[in-house]
Amino acid sequence: MKSTKIGYLINEGFKSILTHGFMSFATVTIVVACLVIMGSFTLIAVNIDGILDTLEDENQVIAYVEETLSRDGAQALQADIEYITNVSSCEFITREQAMEEFASQYEDQTLFQDVEASVFRDRYVIYLNDIALMEQTKGQLEDIQGLADVNAHLEVAEGMVTVRNVVSAVSMILIVVLVIVSIFIMTNTVKLATFSRREEIAIMKMVGASNWFIRFPFVVEGIVLGLLGGILAFFLEWGIYDIVANKVMTGMMGNIMSVVPFASVSTVVLLVYLAVGLVVGTFGSSIAIRNYLRV
Repeated sequence: MKSTKIGYLINEGFKSILTHGFMSFATVTIVVACLVIMGSFTLIAVNIDGILDTLEDENQVIAYVEETLSRDGAQALQADIEYITNVSSCEFITREQAMEEFASQYEDQTLFQDVEASVFRDRYVIYLNDIALMEQTKGQLEDIQGLADVNAHLEVAEGMVTVRNVVSAVSMILIVVLVIVSIFIMTNTVKLATFSRREEIAIMKMVGASNWFIRFPFVVEGIVLGLLGGILAFFLEWGIYDIVANKVMTGMMGNIMSVVPFASVSTVVLLVYLAVGLVVGTFGSSIAIRNYLRV
């Protein structure tokens, strides 16, 4: 096909957007609404997952060293601990450090004037890669000669893993459902716009225009509307997210949780919105006029 003919069809697609302004506006509005709903649920899931990751990082395992070991012998255990696959890192805490940390929790320091550091024990604070493997890792730590006792909050870890799995499953189900619903609604909106132009399609068909020639302007129109909806949805999502994030961070919840900055996910959100808008616009327009080409 000559470039002039392609240019003509593209121009017709853009002109059709302005000619059928109300339906174009309705299509873009539906695209924006569906993408914002879908994106909001996704960002909520991302933030919940981030909060759970933070809680997991704070969930530590404490391993106490045998009283009979010397300081050098106690520090030599670090290599054995870090050799365990699920151990991310560990920190050796001396008796004196343990006493200082314990005493710092109380305002009246005179309570500890007669307390000697010997009542405390050298220990390791251990951080794990995956708390779901905490029970297994606890058993591996207990097998290390020189460690007297391993204190791991297994119930807390199991609870966090359960919450993480439930949140991930529910979020995934909601996102999939919203994607399907969004595509269905947006496709039917495009079909509704095409229905109002069925006579125009029938006339073009009767004068000998090919199906591809008739379909191309509609596809161009769908692509433009889909991409426009994706861009508008991105900026609307950005504004809504910043407002909600500021409310959360300046409120009481800001003391116990943090919000993922929109800038860290903005590129992904924009690309996903544009991709969904492009796919829905292209296939929605193509499918919408398929029945009207059978004249």
